Formats: sequence, structure tokens, C-alpha cells
Amino acid sequence: MVARLVMIIVGMAALIAAMPGAPAWGDVIQLAPGAGLQAAIDAASPGDVIRLSAGRHDGPVTLAKTLTLEGEAGAIVAGSGSGSVITVSAPGSVVRGLQITGSGRSLPDMDSGVFVAQSASGTRVEDNEILNNLVGIYLHGAENSLAKGNRIVGLREGRTSEAGDGISLWNAPGARVIGNDVSFGRDGIFTKTSKDNVFRANHFRNLRFAVHYMYTNDSEVSDNVSTNNSVGYAIMYSRNLRIEGNVSDGDRDHGLMLNYANGSVITGNTVRGRMLPANRWTAAGRVSGAHAAPGAALDDRAADEDGMRLGPEKCVFIYNANKNEFHDNLFEGCSIGIHFTAGSEGNAISGNAFVRNRIQVKYVGTRDLDWSAEGRGNYWSDNPAFDLDGDDIGDNPYRPNDLVDQVLWTSPQAKVLMNSPAVQVLRWAQTQFPALLPGGVVDSRPLMAPPARSIGHD
Repeated sequence: MVARLVMIIVGMAALIAAMPGAPAWGDVIQLAPGAGLQAAIDAASPGDVIRLSAGRHDGPVTLAKTLTLEGEAGAIVAGSGSGSVITVSAPGSVVRGLQITGSGRSLPDMDSGVFVAQSASGTRVEDNEILNNLVGIYLHGAENSLAKGNRIVGLREGRTSEAGDGISLWNAPGARVIGNDVSFGRDGIFTKTSKDNVFRANHFRNLRFAVHYMYTNDSEVSDNVSTNNSVGYAIMYSRNLRIEGNVSDGDRDHGLMLNYANGSVITGNTVRGRMLPANRWTAAGRVSGAHAAPGAALDDRAADEDGMRLGPEKCVFIYNANKNEFHDNLFEGCSIGIHFTAGSEGNAISGNAFVRNRIQVKYVGTRDLDWSAEGRGNYWSDNPAFDLDGDDIGDNPYRPNDLVDQVLWTSPQAKVLMNSPAVQVLRWAQTQFPALLPGGVVDSRPLMAPPARSIGHD
């Protein structure tokens, strides 16, 4: 009876192994430091697990067959300083539990800690420490690949333009980047020419852009946290995205930037400003220090007496971005809450909270834009509104800008007249005679309190 049961199990295993796309049943190969990692990989059979003992294992290595390369605590794969440390070219491979360091420094050659080639669809790179490489993980055309739970620390010295990204992604439909911690280097995630991607629950620090989107469509950016970067989320030349539940806290230039980004939903995000050291704007584009490209020179309005400056300069910057939905976001404590420019059309902006921004809206234009939808506008912390009918909607429209604002934006030298009696009379006249007001943003149904969702996310 026992022999018959064994024969049945063996037969089922053989049948499963023969099925197309079925996982192989392989051996576990324990490898000590110095034992010749590439030789062990070459000798292994598809489906084997190569488990590295604690200590240094020399790279670079290539996984040209479907294998799992994993490490015990303290296992290090160290490259030679040339090329990529681990190159994966076989589909369904796994790289996990390793410390990976020592890539080359050639951006044209895409030198990386882990380079996943186009042929390596379905590869998983997870739970690694990827330290001091040019690019941490490069998903180069690998469909349905996964980068999850990695801690990636990029280059800490040199110019930002010469550093690589934490995770770089090119033409990798279905790729997912989840739960990684990325710091230093150029961008946290840089994606170009892709689709159907998910970037979720990652944490980014000390970078140029936390997430940098180029020509990537039909994708999701959700529940990520960006702190101490130049820009939180730079969304460019992309469409049909869902940008939800992200946080930008203390980034320098923009919390969220949309440039030629169309047809997307931006909801439940938080951008929070704070006073930052002024030298973050004056560093000469080096990774160390400000971790970012140089900004404009400081002027007498930019920094206070303690050498601090408010950042981000813009919670949101919208440039030629069309037919997007912004709702239930919190934009708080920035120099400018939202800068809206360059002919952006058809955007629905309602249900957001604009709180304690020095300038709530900057819109240099004469078109009338009503930022309310279906009887619901936005909350403005500086709106001295009344709600006599008790419907939680302000009784009067809110206008964030007036004629004086537009004069100052086009002719900054006019700031010397700000406290003059003539300017005060002009502003009083606009309140008494609305026909004097220029075209621009108006919220016809301003909210009396911030929406619950916009203040509930940290």
C-alpha cells in the first residue's frame, strides 16, 4: 500500500513537471564563500535553489537558466566595479535575501546591482540590500517582474546627473515595485515607455525625484512616501494613471508635478511643506548635501533670518495637463498651494483642502475656471466665509487671486507698492465691485471644513 502511494506521488510530480510553465522541482545547493558562484550557477539545473552562506561571494554573475539565488543572513555578492553585479536573463528566476554591491559606473551600459533582461519575464527581486551601485535594480523589458521589499542605497557622492536610479524600469508591462526603501542616487523609481505597472508602498529619501514617470500609461502610483527629495512625484507624458494615497513631506520644489499628464485620477494624496535649510536650493547639483539639481539663487524673500526657506515651493504644479480629476487631497504649508498654467484644460478640482499655503493658487491667465463640481468645491483655510443656511458650503464664492496678484507675478518689482494706499484702495474696490476682478480661478461652492479623507492620511 505504501509503495503504491509513493508511485502515485511520483507520477503526479512527473505529470506536473511536464505541464507547460510548471515550476521545476529542483535541488538546494548550499554554497560557501569562495566556492565559485558562477561555476555553481553554470552547473545547476533549472529550478535549483543556490543558497549562499554568510560571507563574500564574488561577482559578477549571470543567471542564464531559471534558478533561485538566495542568501542566508550576511551573504554578500560583491561585483568587480565593472558591469552589473547580478544579471538575470532567464524567466521566472528569483534573487532574494542578499547584500549586493560593487556595480560599474557606466550609465550607457546600464550597470546595476541587479539587471533583469527582457528575456527574464516573471523574475522576482525581493528582500535584498542593494548598496552603492549605479542603478539598484533595472527591469529592462522584463514583463510581469517584481521588485519587492528591497533596501536600496545609491551613490552618496558625485553629481546627481552622473548617478543612477534606485529602480529603473523600461518597457516592462505588468511590472510591480512594492514596499522598497530607496535613498540617495538620482531618482527613486524612473519609468519610461511602459504600461500596466504598479508602484505601491515604497519609501523614498534624499533623491532628485521620488517617482519619475515618462511615457508610462494605464498604471498605479499608490501609498508611497517621499521625504527630503527635490520633487515627490513627477508625472510626465503619461495618461490614465491612478495616483492615490501618496505622501510628500518636506520635499523641495514640488510635491506633485504633472506635465503633459492626461486623463488621470489624483485622489487622497498629502503634500506637506515645512521650513528647510536654504542650502538645499544652492547646492551645485551634487548627491551629497542637497541631493538635487541647483535651484534659483535666493533673494530677499526666499530665506528667513535663520537661513531657512519654505518648501515645497509648490505643493502641486500643473503644466499642460488635461482632463484629470483632483479630489480629496491635502495640500498644506507650501509657498504655493497649486500653480496652474500653460493651457491645462478640462481638469476637475474639487473636494481638496488647501491649508496654510502662503499663496493658495497661482494662475496667470484670464479664463474663468470654476473649481467646484456637482455642488462641491474645496476647502480654503484663508477663506473668511459664512454659512448662514448651514449646508457646509460657503455663502459666497472664493477667489484666491486678484488683480494685484497678477500684477506682481508679471512685474515682481511692483512689490515695493504692496503697502501703498493705492493698492489697498484697489483691493477694497474689487471686493465692492466684482466686475473689476480679472478672470481666473473661482470656487463657487467653497467648503466650510476640510473633507474627512483629505485630513486622515499621513
